[in-house]
Parts: sequence; structure tokens; C-alpha cells
Amino acid sequence: MGLFGVTYGWMLIFILLFSSSSAHSDVFTSIGQMTDLLFVEKDLVSSLKDYIRAEESKLEQIKKWADRLDILSAVATEDPEAFLGHPVNAFKLMKRLNTEWGELESLVLSDTSHAFISNLTIRRQHFPNDEDQSGAAKALTRLLDTYRLDTDSFSSGELPGLSQSSPRSSLSVSDCFDLGKVAYSEADYYHTELWMTQALKQLDAGGPGEDQASVAVDAVAVDAVTILDYLSFSVYQQGALEAALDFTRRLLALDPVHQRANGNLKYFEFQLAKRRPAGERGVRPGEKGETRGRPADYLPERKQYEQLCRGEGIRMTPRRQSRLFCRYYDNNRHPMYVIGPVKQEDEWDRPLILRYHDIVSDTEIERVKELAKPRLRRATISNPVTGVLEPAHYRISKSAWLGAFEHPVVDRINQRIEDITGLDVSTAEELQVANYGVGGQYEPHFDFRRKDEPDAFEELGTGNRIATWLLYVSNHYVIITSS
Repeated sequence: MGLFGVTYGWMLIFILLFSSSSAHSDVFTSIGQMTDLLFVEKDLVSSLKDYIRAEESKLEQIKKWADRLDILSAVATEDPEAFLGHPVNAFKLMKRLNTEWGELESLVLSDTSHAFISNLTIRRQHFPNDEDQSGAAKALTRLLDTYRLDTDSFSSGELPGLSQSSPRSSLSVSDCFDLGKVAYSEADYYHTELWMTQALKQLDAGGPGEDQASVAVDAVAVDAVTILDYLSFSVYQQGALEAALDFTRRLLALDPVHQRANGNLKYFEFQLAKRRPAGERGVRPGEKGETRGRPADYLPERKQYEQLCRGEGIRMTPRRQSRLFCRYYDNNRHPMYVIGPVKQEDEWDRPLILRYHDIVSDTEIERVKELAKPRLRRATISNPVTGVLEPAHYRISKSAWLGAFEHPVVDRINQRIEDITGLDVSTAEELQVANYGVGGQYEPHFDFRRKDEPDAFEELGTGNRIATWLLYVSNHYVIITSS
């Protein structure tokens, strides 16, 4: 609590006293009136104590929140990439910086010249915004779909593919509610239902303990009535009238005077009466007429794409698999690799995909990341109609371009690629360092120019692409060059 907060409180009290004495002059001349003032003062003291208790309670809540964040930050900064490799951790970072820190600033009620507030205000200009938080929320939902996870395990932080040493984090009731709200804002009622149902489930169970620590900076109290309101409308939008009616009745049991719910109740009952033949008993949610599912997707390759993500892609026959080998490779006795050949593995035969192991050192990787990080910008794609580079919702990453002239490590990597592949890097594009965020993806696309894109890569003056080299340097960084 800053000095301004204390001063403001006392100013209110003195203003009240001054007004009282002005309205009743010469009070000292009457014991009766003075007696009244004693009770006024007693009431003011009681109010003052309430104010002090509220401030102390607020400080205690802030302290608990700060202590929790202190522990979390210590764990997170030990290995930031591993920590953010857990998508829930990445989403909650977006949410904390975009929402909770701003709410904490308002809660502190301190003089803006205070060191903490000044520092926070300056730093907030670099914080993620609503769009960032929304993007992170959509990424969690994308992961939920792609890997066929359920909201229960996702909320608990039990995600496949993460090592046992990875920091774990769970989604609170408020988190699940926020995820549902983002889906709702996109008119994605299927995922609204999933996340709101999870929020309601955790709320009924008491919610994760984390909610208690963060309640001090929660702007909106998440209650069952609010969640049920979203749920009833979302399932109605999916054509599930019985489920909508059921959620509406549950809402009204908690808040009988809820205006919208009372209107919806009549409307849903009317619609169901029109739908049912005379005498047919009502069906319950989950029975006939209640089938709901993920919305159809525009991307024809979506099924295969997500299967590959899950490791469920097409499989080779044993005979075809037997023709793939691992070997030491010197590129026809290239002087650089005669003594120290590289490890080459056949990844696929048609089209030919080769994997090379241990091509760049850890030191080189870190140097490339250092060079790229200050330049990272939202990745763009070439519009197939206009040819203009623009961001796209299906490419979730940032990228930077590094020329060979900028640092010896870039030149060495370029030369190494040329020596191993035999391709001429003088006609290759600059190294592109791609950094993927939470739920990062690049949906199926072609790297080369197709027949309906005659002007693609025209500005490069090097012709169409014939090969792409990718260096996977971590779970989040990829170095790409195309020739």
C-alpha cells in the first residue's frame, strides 16, 4: 500500500467530519448533540478499522501472490525454453502479463511516483496484449484437438510427450473460463462447451488451490451462474435443445430471477414442444438428437496433418522399410568429410527425405539464436493471389533472416550445407531462423512455386526452389534454408 492510498483514506474521513460540523454549528453548546457525535466518531473508528483490515488483507493477498510468482519465476528461469515448452505454462504467462499484472497495479493504489508502480508502468508497454492472450488460448485449444486430449488431463497439466522433469502447471477455474470465452468470441461453440464444462467441473470440485493465491487480482469472479449461462447458449447454438434446457434449469436453481435465463427457458421449452410428436417423452442430454462434435475444417489435409503430429502417419511396408539405411557419408570423398564423415539416415524414400545428425554444435546454435532473437518478427506467407507477404493464422511463429556476411558462424553453416548436399548456396536464400511459440504450427504448404504462382520468388532472381534444408536446434527453434 503506497502513501497515496493512506492519504486518500484520511482525506475522505476529514471531509466527512468537516461537512458534519458545518451542518450543525455550535454543537459544543449541547451535550445532547455532542452525545450524537460520540456515536458518529465511534462509527468512523469502526469504519477506519474496517479500512485498515481491508488494506492488511489486500497486502496479505498481494504478498501470497508475489511469493507464488517468486517461486514460479525461479523455476521458470532455470530453463526458460523447457518451461515454455509446456503449452499451459506459456498460456498462463500470457495471461499473467496481460491481465493479472494490470489488475495488481490497480489493486496497489499507490502514488504513480512510487518506484514499483513507475517500474511496472514502464515495463507494461512491452507486455503482451489481449491479442497475445487470445492467441495463446487458441493455441491450447489447437493442441487439445491435434493430440486428441481431454480437457481434464489438459487442465491437470498431464500432457503427452513431455519429460518427467518438465515443470508442471495446471489450469484453474478462471483459466478454463477464459479459454471458453475466447472460443465463444470466435463463435466456436463446440470448444466453448468443452472449456466451460471443465471450468464448471473444477468449480464444483472446489477448484485448484492456485485460484486461492490469485484471487487478489481476479477482475471477474467466475461463478457457476456465469458458466452455465455460456454453456446453455453454446449447446443451443449446436442444436442441442435438451442440453440447453438442462443447463438453463440448473442456472435458475442458483439464480431464480436471472432475466435472460428465464426468457431462454420459455423459448427452449417452446422449441422442444414444436419438435416432439405428441406424447413423446423428453430426451436427456447425451441421448438422441444430442450429438455434437468438432466443427468441420476447411483444410483438406487436416486429418493427415494431425495424424503426423501424433505419430500416426502413413506407414511403410516392411519391404519398403528394409531399403532405408543409416550410413557415414562423405559426399563422394569431399575433402572436409573424408576423415570425419557425417551421419546420414534415410528418413523417407518418395519423396527423398534425409536426416543428418550432429551437424552444428551447441555453441553455434546458441550464437545463431543470439543473432536472431533481436530481429524476430511475426512470420509471413506469400499471398498466392497478390504475392504480397502477410501474416497468417495458420503460421504461428516468428522468424529472422541471417546473411552469411553478418557473422562467421552463419557463413560456416552455409558452407557446411553446401559441402554436405552438393547444392550451390550462392543461389540459396538467407538462413531463416524460425521460433515457434505456444501451440506453434505451420499448416501443410508447398515450399516451391506451383504452376498457378508464376511470379513467386521472382524478386530473388534465383528461380524456383528445389530443396529445403532444416536444422532442428531445439523444440522451438528451426534454421531453414531453401535452394
